[in-house]
This record gives sequence, C-alpha cells and structure tokens, in this order.
Amino acid sequence: MYIAMNRFKVAAGAEGDFESVWRNRDSSLSQVPGFVEFRLLRGKTNAEESYTLFSSHTLWRSEEDFLNWTKSENFRAAHRNAGDNKGLYKGPPVFEGFNVVDGI
Repeated sequence: MYIAMNRFKVAAGAEGDFESVWRNRDSSLSQVPGFVEFRLLRGKTNAEESYTLFSSHTLWRSEEDFLNWTKSENFRAAHRNAGDNKGLYKGPPVFEGFNVVDGI
C-alpha cells in the first residue's frame, strides 16, 4: 500500500471555499486502477500565521499505481483548474508519499 498526501495552508476565512473546490471537483479517482480511498483532512487553524492546515490523503495499492495516475489524462483533468484558486492558499501544497510498512 502507498499513501500520497498533499498539505495545504489555506488562508483563514477561505476554508469553506477550499472544501467546496474539493467537494465539487471531478477527480475520477474511483475509475483509476489501484486507487483505494480518498480523504480530505482539516487540521487546526494557525491564528498567528492566518491559515488552516488541510491534507489530501489518498491510499493506493502500490506506489506504481499512484505514479501511473500522475501521468494519466485523469490526473491532468482533475488538476486542470487548480490555478484558478490561488487566492485560497498561503503557498504551494507540500507533497509527502509513504510506503506502508507491512506487518506493523
């Protein structure tokens, strides 16, 4: 199993708009070979720096399945309008990928 995560610093006050973008996007993930599960996680608000931390969390059968998706038309279509929402973010997303340690 492979977990792919992107962390987003969302401008305070824009959380609802950010969640709507994710709720209404057509990712087609359920049709992608190797895709298992998606979750959007909402963290705490950092009042001092005026952002709320979010993370997109996808679970894949393998890292290879994830990498194949990133090279697909489905991936391009899911991210086609990402630049339209730059005002929601405080900086670019930060990617983290993890292979699950079996047996633990």
